[in-house]
Amino acid sequence: MGRATASKGSILVSGASIAGIAVAFWLDRIGFAVTVVEKSSGVRRGGYPIDVRGTAVEVASRMGILSQLRQAHIESRRMTFLDADGGVAAVVHPQGLSGGVEGRDVEVPRGDLTDVIYAAVDDEVEFVFDDSIAELTDDQERGVDVTFHSGRRRRFDLVVGADGIHSRTRELGFGPERQFHHYLGYCVAVFTVPNSSGLSHEGLVWNTPGRGAALYAVRDSTELHAMLTFAHPEPSFETIRDPLAHRELIAAAFADDGWEIPALADGMRQASELFFDSVSQIRMPNWSSGRVVLVGDAAYAPSFLTGQGSSLALVGAYMLADALATHRDHTMAFAAYDSTLRGFVELNQAQVGVGAAALFPTTAEALEERNEALRGLAERSRDAGRPAHTALTLPETDLRQRIGVAGRD
Repeated sequence: MGRATASKGSILVSGASIAGIAVAFWLDRIGFAVTVVEKSSGVRRGGYPIDVRGTAVEVASRMGILSQLRQAHIESRRMTFLDADGGVAAVVHPQGLSGGVEGRDVEVPRGDLTDVIYAAVDDEVEFVFDDSIAELTDDQERGVDVTFHSGRRRRFDLVVGADGIHSRTRELGFGPERQFHHYLGYCVAVFTVPNSSGLSHEGLVWNTPGRGAALYAVRDSTELHAMLTFAHPEPSFETIRDPLAHRELIAAAFADDGWEIPALADGMRQASELFFDSVSQIRMPNWSSGRVVLVGDAAYAPSFLTGQGSSLALVGAYMLADALATHRDHTMAFAAYDSTLRGFVELNQAQVGVGAAALFPTTAEALEERNEALRGLAERSRDAGRPAHTALTLPETDLRQRIGVAGRD
């Protein structure tokens, strides 16, 4: 008998994000019939390199995917920081900058992580692409009635929102984003440009007060991941949603800068895909409401400045599934998920301003202080790690062992 037949109930996961496919992996294994709905045409591939650190490494091990992630590890060798004229201000090892532990933590292209998890998700998980939630009606007693943008209607026992920092599920179940959205003072644009400079296994970070640019070479790729970050008053939600406004805002912010910035600005204008957003966190007093619960960025986005988004997604997915496996009642399970994970989330959100999160000072004095600190990082041990990354210990009993599936890799 398949797990869907012997199900504990039906769950809709909104969003095939890292958090979404990871929680689908675990929910299927503990006996739920799982449906994942994703507005895009497939699981998102490509994207900037991401880190799996600390407790999230143990989650990857329990999923049985850690060996594959180690094979995909990028092994970045150095980050070179440049001043406004392109002169070298500091050179550091990426692990020393991020607080990662060499030999334990892994850095992989985002698409590699999603591909590995997606391949591990059981065939019994139903994926519905090119669709999304339009309306939710939680009647508390019987389930959640969902209307999709396609017009289809279905009822589920529970709904998990894993649809990112601008979560539609959160808006429907908890209210407008503004009450949970905490702006950190910057906007960021990410795109790709040709690797005309011959960078390999390394990154460059250019700074002037209030603005920064980064170029990142994944191995010997012919393309570079480019990022432009700038301090700015909080943009309106209308601006965030307007692709034309994005390019105009970025171009204006970097209009008078030198070094390679004009070429990067041209690359940004010509990029076929441009990711733009405010640099923000999501902070919520509760991650569940009735039969709806949130995981990953939808519940507790830490911002890219912490480098912990993917790790929080993996750990959050595991802890939510563990709570649902432990408690028969979803209300008790959601309360346990919140109480066991919240401290870990808050510690990692507080990493804003620490290490890599302090890369974009807004004054000349703060920038010089940052450069001095970076030069000191050259001597830092790369096997110490940052305490926040391991501040949560997973339940002693491996969830896979508890449900009778082969153990860790």
